Amino acid sequence: MSDHRVFNTPYRAFLFDMDGTVLTSIAAAERVWATWAMRHGVDVDTFLPTIHGARAIDTITRLGLPGVDAEAEAEWITEAEIEDVEGVAEVPGAAAFLRALPTHQWGIVTSAPRALAVRRMAAAGIPEPEVMITAEDVTAGKPDPSGYRLAARRLGVEPEHCLIFEDATVGILAAEAAGADLMIVTATHEQPIQTRHATLSSYDLISVQLDSVVGASLLAMVCQIR
Repeated sequence: MSDHRVFNTPYRAFLFDMDGTVLTSIAAAERVWATWAMRHGVDVDTFLPTIHGARAIDTITRLGLPGVDAEAEAEWITEAEIEDVEGVAEVPGAAAFLRALPTHQWGIVTSAPRALAVRRMAAAGIPEPEVMITAEDVTAGKPDPSGYRLAARRLGVEPEHCLIFEDATVGILAAEAAGADLMIVTATHEQPIQTRHATLSSYDLISVQLDSVVGASLLAMVCQIR
C-alpha cells in the first residue's frame, strides 16, 4: 500500500550536502582519519564521530593540539582521502534523481575540498553540478550558513526558496541558519536520527514536478509514502 505526498511549497532550487547525503564515504574517511588520530595520540573511538560534515581544518583546529599546523595536516588528510576511495558509493537513487533535475536549479555544498569532492563524486557516479561550493569557497565552514547562502546566490535564488538535503548535525544547523527548508537523508545512518524535519531513506521514493510561473521554473517534490 502506498500513496504520494506533494510538498506544498514550490522551490526554485535544491541544494545538497555531499558526504552522507548523495554519496557515502564513511569507511574511506574513517580509515584516513583513524590513521591520523593514532599518529597524533587522539583517541580514535571518541574522535571519529566528530569528523563528519565539517571541514578538515576546522576539525583539526577544534582539537587544539599543541605544535600542530592545522593547514598542513588538513592538506595531508585531503591527499590521503583522494587516494582512498574504496567503498565510496552513491546513496540509493541519488545519481538518477540529480540527473533528472534542471542543471541550473541544483547545487552541492560540501565541507570537502574541491579536488576531493570531484574525486568522490566520480567514484560514486554522481554528476558534477554547475554550482558546487567547497571548503575553499568559504572562510567559515558548517554550521556557518555562508556556504548555502553562496550556493543560492550563484543559482540566482534566495535561500528561503531552496530545499536543502542534509544528513549531519553541523549541516542541518547551517541549513536552518540559512533559512531554507530541510530534507534529512537517513540512508547512511545506523541509528534513527531525531529531527523535526522531513526524512528520506532513498531517492527512489521521490520525484520532481516542474512548473512555470511568470517565466520562472518552480520545482515541487513528490514523496512516495510506503
